[in-house]
Amino acid sequence: KEGGRAEMYNEEVKKSSADLLRRQGCTYSGYTVFAGETTFKTADYYQTGYKVYIGPKRYFVTSDVGDGRIQWYAFFALPPGSKRAPSGWGGSERDNQADPEENLVEYIKSLHEGWTSEVFDVLDATPPESVEQRDLYDRFPELLRSWADGNTVLMGDAVHPMMPNLGQGGCQAIEDAYVLTETLANTKTTQKIEQSLQEFYRKRIVRVSIVQFLSRLASDLIINAFDTPWSPHDDLGKTWKSYLTFFWKPLLQYVIFPGQFAYLYSYHPTGNMGDLPSELEKKWKVEHFKTAEEAFERVAVEGQSVAGASFFQKAETEKVLS
Repeated sequence: KEGGRAEMYNEEVKKSSADLLRRQGCTYSGYTVFAGETTFKTADYYQTGYKVYIGPKRYFVTSDVGDGRIQWYAFFALPPGSKRAPSGWGGSERDNQADPEENLVEYIKSLHEGWTSEVFDVLDATPPESVEQRDLYDRFPELLRSWADGNTVLMGDAVHPMMPNLGQGGCQAIEDAYVLTETLANTKTTQKIEQSLQEFYRKRIVRVSIVQFLSRLASDLIINAFDTPWSPHDDLGKTWKSYLTFFWKPLLQYVIFPGQFAYLYSYHPTGNMGDLPSELEKKWKVEHFKTAEEAFERVAVEGQSVAGASFFQKAETEKVLS
């Protein structure tokens, strides 16, 4: 229920410190994120589903979410409260924008001056009125407090919110649901429910804490350790971080990223699925191409449109319904 975590842990709902660096026990991550969505066919739309563009104190992410749509996120190392766009909380309206007349796409483009044209192509195809923004807060793993109290238990973002860099917020909530269902299915009497909920916490706390750490580490490295990489072809990257970024690239590509995702994908409680994943992939590729091409044709005729609930509101709605 709303405020369930606050009630369990005796916290004040959404209470912020005066400097906005803490909010209901969460610490400000150091950056804010703008998000938008567009229907757009990039040159490699069917070959690349996820891209990350990294620069000093900022990075830009694009993700293929089906039906020809690309969701993008622009992360900036800015102080908390640097609000320019509606957050999408509760379906906030455009009059929540700091300056209703400001073109937020142009603002975000101005912060990526000198970046690849791929970033600008996606932004130029985005309706400015679809752009939203949130300051990102992070929470330390609950290693010293159980997720359960009596016959009540917390799960998902309520107890282990994830920084968005690894896309694990929803994934870990799904794992929670599976383990909780499995644990309760093996509970034979109602008298043992409280004990089972504590068992659920013990089963999940280690893996969830590791994933929280990896997600936070990924964001901290990108924001604090990377800069424009050194290149013999220009004079843009000349700081020590530029050289570090240049040498980090093969290590990230061949060691850190593979190891990181090997751990994230190591959870398969139902065992080997045989040929099912490859069969689903083949089916998905056909459907993906069909729906995407239909969307591209529609946009070519009708233009871009902003319809439905906001991106962040949809995420909240899906969380509530689940």
